[in-house]
Amino acid sequence: MAADLNEKINRYEKLLSEALDKAKFAPIKGSHIYAVAKDFYNMAKSYYKDGVHFIENDDPVNALVCFSYGHAWLDAGARLGVFDVNDDVLFTI
Repeated sequence: MAADLNEKINRYEKLLSEALDKAKFAPIKGSHIYAVAKDFYNMAKSYYKDGVHFIENDDPVNALVCFSYGHAWLDAGARLGVFDVNDDVLFTI
């Protein structure tokens, strides 16, 4: 059975929103790696905003892509150790 696009968009939007709320910067403020965490987080947040924009403009495929890419930035940051996370459902830890 084919996946329902709207269901998937809603699910991925919710996952990214929750992950943005739970991703806490792990490095010492002002350090180089803190700047990396900030960059990763800002990329994820930008993709989230872009996804919302695409939903509002009836472009569901690009919305799904944005939510997926945004979550990938946070997940990569969690694996790298720049985010302090303890949720193995939202993150690959």
